[in-house]
Amino acid sequence: GSFSSDEVIRKRLLIDGDGAGDDRRINLLVKSFIKWCNSGSQEEGYFQYQRMLSTLSQCEFSMGKTLLVYDMNLREMENYEKIYKDIENSITAAHEKISECKKQILQAKRIRKNRQEYDALAKVIQHHPDRHETLKQLEALGKELQHLSHIKENVEDKLELRRKQFHVLLSTIHELQQTLENDEKLSEAEESQETQMETETKQ
Repeated sequence: GSFSSDEVIRKRLLIDGDGAGDDRRINLLVKSFIKWCNSGSQEEGYFQYQRMLSTLSQCEFSMGKTLLVYDMNLREMENYEKIYKDIENSITAAHEKISECKKQILQAKRIRKNRQEYDALAKVIQHHPDRHETLKQLEALGKELQHLSHIKENVEDKLELRRKQFHVLLSTIHELQQTLENDEKLSEAEESQETQMETETKQ
């Protein structure tokens, strides 16, 4: 009897876990049942009987409410599990997407590197003449070389001809020189002969 109201409430909450008053109702039902058994008059027995029915109805209602709360908690747990699985699936999908993005980044880097190497190679190729153009130039040079070869042959033929003509000219000059020398000797011989004849005539 010395407990305060707060202590009474705290004790009741400790006895009745969810605070719904089930323990109090059961105690009330037991007391009503004992009173009903010990009732002296029919009126008192009927009153205790009605009180027991009322208490049973309250217990059934409380039990039904507890079952509903239990079912609701189960559904909530299932819902939370579904949400948790959805989150796990989302995380897995995100990891896969990140992995795919990394692969795409690596591929993009390789493509960029290949494009840079291609551009550098294209610049080098641009500085060299075109193969078709080079073949044309080689063909033109071949024709020019053939033309120069013909000119060289013609010049050599002319030189050979001039050499022969010069040789003939030298031979002719030599023969002419011999002829002139012979003529000169003959003239000297004739002059000496004439001089001798004049000397003999004077004597």
